[in-house]
Amino acid sequence: MPRVKAMTTGSIPSFLDVILNFAESDTSSSLAGQDSWLAQMRALNKGSLLMYGDDTWLKLFPGFFSRKDGTSSFFVSDFTEVDKNVTRHYPAELLRSDWNTLIMHYLGLDHIGHKAGPRSPNMPPKQAEMDQIVRDIYHALESQVHLQSTLFVLCGDHGMNDAGNHGGSAPGETSPALVFISPKLKEVSDGVECPTEAEDGFNFYTTIEQSDLVPTLAGLLGFPVPMNNLGVFIPSFLTFWKNDSDRLDLLFKNSQQILELVKATFPSVTFDGPIDPAKCTNPSSDLDNLACRWGKVAQFMDSRRHHQNNGAAESMANLTEFSKLAQEIMSSTASSYNLLRLKAGIAITAMATCLAATALVGVLSEKSVGLSLVTIALTYGGMMFASSYVEEEQHFWYWSASSCVAYICIKELRTTTQNKSLPGWKSLAVLVALRLYRRWNQTGQKHAGEVDIARSFFPKHSLILWLAVIATYIYIALRVTGRNFRLVSFGSTIAFSVLLSLTALWFKMAFTFADAPELFGGLPQIFLKQLTSEYLLTQARVIFLGLSLAATYTAIFEIDRLRTSRLRTPPGELLGFTMLEEKLTPDAAGTWTLHYVLTLFLMTQSRAANIPLYLLFESQLYFLRRLDLSSIEISMTSIISQYMSFFAFGGSNSISSVDLSNAYNGVSGYSVVAVGVLTFVSNWAAPICNQPALRNGCMYSFTKSSLHLDSVLAQVPL
Repeated sequence: MPRVKAMTTGSIPSFLDVILNFAESDTSSSLAGQDSWLAQMRALNKGSLLMYGDDTWLKLFPGFFSRKDGTSSFFVSDFTEVDKNVTRHYPAELLRSDWNTLIMHYLGLDHIGHKAGPRSPNMPPKQAEMDQIVRDIYHALESQVHLQSTLFVLCGDHGMNDAGNHGGSAPGETSPALVFISPKLKEVSDGVECPTEAEDGFNFYTTIEQSDLVPTLAGLLGFPVPMNNLGVFIPSFLTFWKNDSDRLDLLFKNSQQILELVKATFPSVTFDGPIDPAKCTNPSSDLDNLACRWGKVAQFMDSRRHHQNNGAAESMANLTEFSKLAQEIMSSTASSYNLLRLKAGIAITAMATCLAATALVGVLSEKSVGLSLVTIALTYGGMMFASSYVEEEQHFWYWSASSCVAYICIKELRTTTQNKSLPGWKSLAVLVALRLYRRWNQTGQKHAGEVDIARSFFPKHSLILWLAVIATYIYIALRVTGRNFRLVSFGSTIAFSVLLSLTALWFKMAFTFADAPELFGGLPQIFLKQLTSEYLLTQARVIFLGLSLAATYTAIFEIDRLRTSRLRTPPGELLGFTMLEEKLTPDAAGTWTLHYVLTLFLMTQSRAANIPLYLLFESQLYFLRRLDLSSIEISMTSIISQYMSFFAFGGSNSISSVDLSNAYNGVSGYSVVAVGVLTFVSNWAAPICNQPALRNGCMYSFTKSSLHLDSVLAQVPL
């Protein structure tokens, strides 16, 4: 939506536009009341406006289009139908002459990028499909009489990075293509060499701002430049006008329109007075430089009125330079903030930091680990002042996790040496898990798209992926069954847990087969035919209902049990595989049941390639619980794991990494609450799972070691 706004009004989109882009029900971002080239084309009354494709256009311009067919851009697993819905319309429309604007917004390439990246095997056939569509349209422009004066603009609203996402500042994300196509262009251009090599990054021919499209369309199609436009007419098209007078008028009107916006933004700057030569020789600011440039233009235009027409080429250059400088200055105001409010925010943050510092006094009582925790907190705070560190924050947490485990390993070596046991093996196991975490999803800006486990290994070894996924679901089902979750009988408990887990597993496989079929390569076709997406909505709702019932029943059971007896072991023994320390504190059994029910829900909201990470985390937790950790060590481990797991699951600080693929599980239509909650859960599933599990599990181990163990063991039936 922000890019569409820039390409239709010529204005600079704000960060709020990016946020509103996620809200399908939002109407506050409508451009129906703003001046745009669509509004100008509509005002010409020379034909209808048509739109097929991304329904963002229908939200931005309600009531503008006589014929339309919109599709949602958020169902990113759809590579084909979303484009067929556009393609099926254009052959008939090209034969009609009752329209003056036809917009076709294809989404297939964007969806492939989001799902599998720009190097996906699905990309070449989709590009070939788009090539054929461009070929068909150009052939119609050449052969149809009523289309021979038609301008065909082929463009992208954004690019993508190596991971297939967009919204950041990487060159691939900010360098979309723009091509003007028309038989009439042969009159002013011999064309360009194609294909060609990029000069620098993605700069192939000429680089312009997206907003420059707006005044260029206005000049070529003969309507006024929209009033909020900051774009500059593309000089390459000036050759359409034969004499300098027409070219000057075109550029002057564009500059005048931008000047009005500058005056409104900077009312203290004078643009209408005489030029001060001394001031213009060495201008003190960009605004003074801009005023000097406008003064030179105004002098020439005034002399032109008196039939002194020398220097037209210089004046056209001055007009273009003025417009470009004004565009740059006005664009910078989009990031101008209220400094008073920023200072107030910094002051509040400083106060909160001081209050938090008081809590660190107790932490420093344990010198080594306390100092480590303080160092991590201070270093992390300092990182936030450098954008490059923010973009690559994952490395900080991977480094912190490795350092934390190294510290624990050294501590364990000292302890196990005295006990004559194998030194450091628990910490070594945790370090192996951390290494797998680090390689699971490559994220950030610099390394996004590089070889990793989730997007490089699993598509080539799908059997290993699904064996790991099935093992994870089996493990969680056993943990739910073996905890404090009890129905009418033990058999009914087993049946409910297994059925719920199997339903969740089947839903995830069917959803992934529709969403990312490349993860099923090499699996038997007879099995794949059973993975229908017809009942995904019902399956998701059944899973959510079952999880809600299990969580509610467990919570009620725990409250009732704790009310009657907090210290006695409840009747009946836990299953044999339940670990000894979990029997020691029966109060924790219900908490763990809720944890594993929550984990099953989080797995439903996670990508299939990330589900084995839950099993990896459980193994890491298993070893951490067997280490003798202090309360501060537990806190430090929990905080680091919470942050690290977010990046291990593929998250980043770029809004482009927000995953919407699971935002509509169980939802038949857009709901701001349901979709918002599911989006949050699917993107922060790892921290939601990791933080309470580590704190409860490790703190439980810590509490156990501080009890009188002998007296407790006497109460445990062995």
